[in-house]
Formats: sequence, C-alpha cells, structure tokens
Amino acid sequence: MKMKKILALISTFTLALVTACGGGGGAAQPESPGNTETPPAQESQGETAVPELLPEEGAKLVVWESRDERAYTDAVAKEFTEKYGVEVLVEEVNPTDQLTKLGQDGPAGLAADVVVFPHDSLGKAVTSNLVMPNDFFEEKTRNNNTEAAIQGVSYDGVLYGYPRAAETYLLYYNKELVSEPPTSMEEVIEFSKTFTDKSKNRYGFMFETGNLYFAYPFLASTGGYIYGNGGTDINDIGINSEQTLQSMEVYASLREILPVKSGDITPDIKRGLFTSGDLAMDINGPWELGGYKDALGDNLGVAPIPSIGGQPAVSLSGIKAWYVNSYSQYPQAARLFADFAISKEAQLKLSALVGSVPTNNEAQEDDQIKNDEYISAFTEQFRSSVPMPSIPEMANVWSPVGAALAEIWDNNKDIKETLDKAVSQIKDLNSGGAAK
Repeated sequence: MKMKKILALISTFTLALVTACGGGGGAAQPESPGNTETPPAQESQGETAVPELLPEEGAKLVVWESRDERAYTDAVAKEFTEKYGVEVLVEEVNPTDQLTKLGQDGPAGLAADVVVFPHDSLGKAVTSNLVMPNDFFEEKTRNNNTEAAIQGVSYDGVLYGYPRAAETYLLYYNKELVSEPPTSMEEVIEFSKTFTDKSKNRYGFMFETGNLYFAYPFLASTGGYIYGNGGTDINDIGINSEQTLQSMEVYASLREILPVKSGDITPDIKRGLFTSGDLAMDINGPWELGGYKDALGDNLGVAPIPSIGGQPAVSLSGIKAWYVNSYSQYPQAARLFADFAISKEAQLKLSALVGSVPTNNEAQEDDQIKNDEYISAFTEQFRSSVPMPSIPEMANVWSPVGAALAEIWDNNKDIKETLDKAVSQIKDLNSGGAAK
C-alpha cells in the first residue's frame, strides 16, 4: 500500500515536468523536457487548487462513451478542445463491453485513452494493469466528490477513477393511486392489503425479489453487508449476520402482499404493470424515469425507499467514472480530460441531458438538482446507499445470493439456513479462484 502511494506521488511530480513519447503499443514513458516554467495554480469555482498539468505536444485523444450519454461527452470534448487545443474523438462503446475491449486492444495501442465502465469491474481492471491511478488530481477529486463515490472508484486504498455520476434506485409511485408515499414497509403492507388483487393482476408494491441488487436493502438496512471493511475483506461476509436476519424477516413478510414467484417478477412485467396503472409502487432505477414520466406525466411520484426494520433503507449504488488507459500514448492529456469532464458544470450538464445523479458535492446542492423533483429524490436515496464492492470476488456473490433469495421467497425456506448455505458457496468460489 505504501509503495503504491509513493509511486503515485513520484508519477504526479514527474508528469508535471515532462511529456510522454508518442510511441507504439506500450504505456507511454517520459523522455523529453516539457514546459520548464513554474506552472500556475488552477483555480475553479472553489475547487481544490493543484499545479497545472499540460497536455503532451501533438496529443490527440480517443474516448469511449455509451450511445445514451454521448451528447454529454461530445459537448465536453468540444469545450476541452477549445481550452487545450487537443482533438478528441468520441467512439460509441457500451460501458459493460469496455473493460473486455480494453483488455484486448489496450496492450496493442488500439484502445481509447479514456474509458468508462461499471465500478464493480474496477478490481479486475486494476489487477490486469489496464488503468492508471488518479494521482495528479487525487486530492481535488477526493475533496470535490461524495465519500461513496470515492470509495466506489478506489481499489486497495488507491484512487483510480474520476467519478461523474451515481446510480441507485428508489420508490416510484402513482399519485393517482397513492396519495402520500409510504415511509415504512409496514405502511407498504397496509396499503397493499387493500389494493393487491392477484386475480386482476393488480399489485400495490413490487421489486425484483430474486435480484441481490434490488433486494440489498433487505440485507443491509439493519446492519448487514456483503464484504466487510468497505467491501474489500473477502474473509468477512455479512450476508448471514444477525443484523441481516432482522431486515430479511421484513423481506419474507412481503410475500403476503406480493404473491408472485421471484422468477415472474421481471423488468418488463413491472414496467407494463406500472405504466398501465396496475402497479401502485415500484422500486426501480433512473433508467425507467423517462418512460415512466411519459406514461404517467404529473401522476408520477418518487420517494426514498421506505424504512426497513425501523431503519433507513440502504440501497446499492453504482458509480460511473472515467478511467485513464494504462497504455495511453498521451497520459497527461488523458488525465486532463478525465478531470475536466467531472467538474461541477460537466456533471450538471450530464444530469440535464440524461437525468443522472451528480457525485460532485457542489453540483448536488445546485438549484438545478435541488429543484428537480426526480433527481433530488435519487440524490437523497444515494446518500443512504453504499457502492457495490469493486473487488473481483464480487462476481462470486450474485448467483449464490440470488438463489438464496429465490428459495426464501418462493419456497419459504429458513432464512438463516439458506443464507448460511449461500455464504458457504461464496467462500468456496473465492478459495477456488473463480473470480479471476
């Protein structure tokens, strides 16, 4: 850990004084002196001042971005080029495909300089030496973004990502059916008893009961967790802890008002029921916001997830972030772009275009966010969330826990015994190296 910090610090000072070569497929190595003048401090809207980093002479960048969020990146790229004179080419690559593509194309010098992928894949990216630490802008990034965002884009104590948006889920409700959103699961049950009618395919409340991502509040709200020490200790699994059992009892009690097999609760089914008025409340993410607004208009309401076991509901969150390719020919320009693209202004631009939740502290307090009924609700829930563990062993959790949830929900299996079995399976997978 200390060696990583020392190397990152050396890299910070070195990159401020030299430019990288424009050679072939390997990571760029500093060769010739750059600007030898003492660089001025950067000052921007109250953000942490850092020495100026200059792009390499003749630098050109390739950035990978999703189709859905390209409008934001195109706008930021244009502003970046105007400021630094660095040409930026934006290529459309699905974020879930970028890590695999980076692993294939990075060593050959064919990958983008700056990429974006789900933060729970960070551990694999780091252990495969595919991304560079966020070293030069580390202090600035830490100071300007939420703690959860920083945790999500760090691995083994080292910051790698440049967080740009947060993603979690909350309670959507139909105002025509629900006058006031419930604040507790007890209130959810009380309402649903009067509304649910399985014979008419009508339900008061629904979520993907067999999906760990959406069921996490019923594991964690009373103190449970996946891996200990901020999601990094694979020897400390809290899925079957005593704290978890308390909130899982609430989970099991919801079968009374949602008498549907876990496998029959799919995104498509929920979407159809909610938009047709046959589902009063749905736990879902921001990807449904546009469609739900189109279907319900002013009748669409959003609220934090109701409390569980007397405690605020703790959801899982994902952090979208930029990462710099280890094999970039222009690591200084790439760092500059990643930092430039996560400013308060850039995150507000992204939120305006796609409805994302900023990770920047000042952006979260901006009127644009606070006055938006929907985004402010997501922001509130995000503050009660924890980022998904980013270590490679997270891949070993999804299937065993999903199977356990289905057994508890569908077959009324004993909660403690079923979760104990899931934890045993996770330990076996971890010890067998299945996460590699």
